[in-house]
Amino acid sequence: MNKVIEVKNLVKVYGKRSTAFEALKGINLDIFDGESVAIVGKSGSGKSTLMHLLALLDKPTSGTIKVDGIDSTKLSNRELNKLRNRTFGFVFQQFFMNPNDTVLENVVLPLKIAGIGGRERRNLASKALETVGLEERIKFKATDLSGGQKQRVCIARAIVNDPKILFADEPTGNLDSATGDKVIKLLFDLNKEKGVTLIMVTHDEDLARLCDRQIRIMDGKIVEGLPDDPKGEWVDGKWKMKVTIGA
Repeated sequence: MNKVIEVKNLVKVYGKRSTAFEALKGINLDIFDGESVAIVGKSGSGKSTLMHLLALLDKPTSGTIKVDGIDSTKLSNRELNKLRNRTFGFVFQQFFMNPNDTVLENVVLPLKIAGIGGRERRNLASKALETVGLEERIKFKATDLSGGQKQRVCIARAIVNDPKILFADEPTGNLDSATGDKVIKLLFDLNKEKGVTLIMVTHDEDLARLCDRQIRIMDGKIVEGLPDDPKGEWVDGKWKMKVTIGA
């Protein structure tokens, strides 16, 4: 299987000297093309820090992160931005939408950053909105949408540049259970039908169990979910847990 992300000896320290806090302590992790992976752990465990580093939104104190074989730690900020924009899509608990812009204007933002022309931007955004079932809301302002619709717009924005990897940080945290179920189905449909690698941070154990693999973080270290974990096995080319989390 192809590795889309390779992490070696990853360390992240916040603060200096007497105030230094080691959030991640020598993480080693491989994520494979087409996997769905849940990063789980209690508050303060380091799971969000790990996701931000994997998504190249922050830089490690030491260690390496390779994306498609490219060592991100050796890239300039401009090169990092280009790699992130063409490879990743992001869905966050907070919607991060421009409230007075239209749905279309919110969705095309990654394409504008990539320098895509206006007509092509509109075509690609329309297709992405069709994928999430919001093509009829294309001219609506973000302020006129429900929470579930806003999250679907965020998913459209995340997939508009045809990303290889989709990061989702507590994607249902602000949604009711029925709406959250629809959003989760949409994310897993993208994973299974389009082969998008899905990396999700969640505290929801039931949601985590839906993923091919669960990476459990505790005190800045991975304690469960690596391929040499005796609780897991390879099934149909993907690594899966033999037992449910916490069992």
